[in-house]
Amino acid sequence: MTNTDRRREFGAYLAGLRRHSGRSQRQFAAVLCAVSGAQSITRNEVSRWERGERIPDVWLSTFAQVLGVPLHELEQAAAYARGDAQATLPGIAATLADLLPDGDALEPLAAPCGRRIGATTVDGLAARVHGLRLADDVLPGGDLIVPAFRELRAAVRLYRESEHSEETGRGLLVQIGELGQIAGWIASDAGRSEDAECAYRLGISAARQAGDAVLVAQLAGSLGYHLTNSGREREGLELARAAVEEAGPDAPATTRALFLDRMAWAHTRAGEAQPALRALGEAHAALDATDGPPAPSWAYWVNREELEVMDARVFTELRRPLRAVPLLQDVLGRYDATHAREVALYRSWLAVALADANEPEQAAEEARRVIDASGDLSSERTAERARAVLHRLKEYEDVPEAREVLADYGHLLLA
Repeated sequence: MTNTDRRREFGAYLAGLRRHSGRSQRQFAAVLCAVSGAQSITRNEVSRWERGERIPDVWLSTFAQVLGVPLHELEQAAAYARGDAQATLPGIAATLADLLPDGDALEPLAAPCGRRIGATTVDGLAARVHGLRLADDVLPGGDLIVPAFRELRAAVRLYRESEHSEETGRGLLVQIGELGQIAGWIASDAGRSEDAECAYRLGISAARQAGDAVLVAQLAGSLGYHLTNSGREREGLELARAAVEEAGPDAPATTRALFLDRMAWAHTRAGEAQPALRALGEAHAALDATDGPPAPSWAYWVNREELEVMDARVFTELRRPLRAVPLLQDVLGRYDATHAREVALYRSWLAVALADANEPEQAAEEARRVIDASGDLSSERTAERARAVLHRLKEYEDVPEAREVLADYGHLLLA
């Protein structure tokens, strides 16, 4: 792990402590000033610490007092961020490789040592998996990665070590597949790219063993989306196509729409405009289908509104702001404000589209909203989008509103 990775994890650790105390970044800065008697700590300085740009060594004793955390724990965390090989970050989730057994992680033990389980156990696991999904709607990846990995490890252990029927075993594999998907999504949001890829691939293996083609497609599409957004556009496009093919034309309407939407995004990032627009149209047509099997529970969030967001993202990426701006404004006017990460992400696309439409004043206003919201989220997705918006505003440095935003937040571009 690089020192940059360590510093980023240290920043996420500090952010988690601050959020647990119930304070925003501005409130935390104000309390630190009050306790220390200094006036030099600002919300921007807290943001730099939480992004791992700086290590607040001289402030650790004040942190300990304000947050109620033992000083030695904070000192250990700071040593970890500086690259001390003997130091560990308190409370950090282990990598997925550390959590799983050597060899085939899904190979049952020759002589199971656990109790015999049945459908009730599988139902309980399914409820917890869905609870993680619902939590992800309102919490960023940095806050959920530990419980997500804990559930995934426990589910794999339960499958390998317990006695169960073939039907119960299949049910467990399905839940491991679903856990692999949500854990991969959470890890990706937390900036843990390798863990995300590992979780997705484990989930694919479990879903294949369970014979659930639609879940295999969901995992392949999720992994493809992750790779597409990680600079591996051709691999992402191949997986997006594979997901559509794996699910087939008889998949539930909402899932087929989702897989086609991801394929549209993969084509967009690969610079293929016409295939992207065709896939968007096919996604809407799929969602309109009234026949076919019911959708699985994990597709509860797929609806017309979400497809319109992807439409707008594709239009923005293709530099078609006249189509993107009204779509995003309409969706944001109706979107649930409790979904803070998604609202910040969608506003970031709106800011870029407004800049493309030569509306830098409005773009700067949206940019400030994006950055103010993302500062309180332990989400690498929102942090990356905040940087993308700032890069776009640099083309309008001669506009006072854009110049002010860059003066206030330009340091984020150094992250």
